[in-house]
Amino acid sequence: MTRPSDHPPLPTGRVGVLLVNLGTPDAPQPGAVRRYLKEFLSDPRVVEIPALLWQPILRGVILNVRPRKSAHAYRQVWTDKGSPLAAITAEQAERLQARLGKDVTVRWAMRYGNPPIDAGIKGLMAAGCDRILFAPLYPQYSAATTATAVDAAAEALGAMRWQPAMRTLPPYHDDPAYIAALAADLAAQIDALDFRPEVLVLSFHGMPERTLHLGDPYHCHCRKTARLLGDALARPDLRIEVSFQSRFGRAKWLEPATDAVLVQEAQAGTRRLAVAAPGFSADCLETLEELAIRGAEQFREAGGERFAALACLNASEPGIDMLETLVRRELSGWIA
Repeated sequence: MTRPSDHPPLPTGRVGVLLVNLGTPDAPQPGAVRRYLKEFLSDPRVVEIPALLWQPILRGVILNVRPRKSAHAYRQVWTDKGSPLAAITAEQAERLQARLGKDVTVRWAMRYGNPPIDAGIKGLMAAGCDRILFAPLYPQYSAATTATAVDAAAEALGAMRWQPAMRTLPPYHDDPAYIAALAADLAAQIDALDFRPEVLVLSFHGMPERTLHLGDPYHCHCRKTARLLGDALARPDLRIEVSFQSRFGRAKWLEPATDAVLVQEAQAGTRRLAVAAPGFSADCLETLEELAIRGAEQFREAGGERFAALACLNASEPGIDMLETLVRRELSGWIA
């Protein structure tokens, strides 16, 4: 049947991949940071306090104090390409696109800030992608990361008349491809150091301890990642410790805390230490400022001597190999 002359051409039949990370302010300035923090800290998945109690604290205290301090921290790690997290995620999408070829369209988005998830899904649909793999780049599942990203995707779909078919990349904390990539990348970085670390601290992002008791598997996922990574590294001369960073507020958080571990190690006589953040798929404020700058200061001020903050997988060859493996697996049946 001939298409009616007044029927607009609609591209269909393509497959899309949307890589998703947490988010970043648009600029290292207090105003931009305030907008970002307002969106981030207003998410009930992130702060599980009733809004009637939390919003006055957020708007009356936190958003009037923290943006200036956080903007200073962001300025220390900002690059010519902007936010490190955004620049690296964009590079991951570009390199994955080259691996997957012309049959798949790869885009990226942020849960908070820009580019937003709804725009990413709409952009893929406009490009003819009626099948989309939604890929949160969080190896360990948490309601405050994976679940809220999926919530945002569902909200975007809820506003669409013509929805694409969607699949979601599962957490991959114990996936052999992830563990192998981490082991290969971290081993190469450790071997390239001009000193031999006595201790490797694996620092994961912290969560309130109550999330564990409420059923969040995050703590267990982190511990399993650390155990499998230690086995894969197979370095008996390197002691591995697990910690959790970025505590916020007065609630009890998962322990031990990274800043406390760094100080305790130095005070106990450790002189050479490296820290890695395997739960982060890309370097960001928490790795480049909190660990690499403040962590180094904390360790040395407590008596440590040599300190190295190892890079995340980012868009490294092992990292992109892993992403390609995971994505191709989830696209099975959609692409050859």
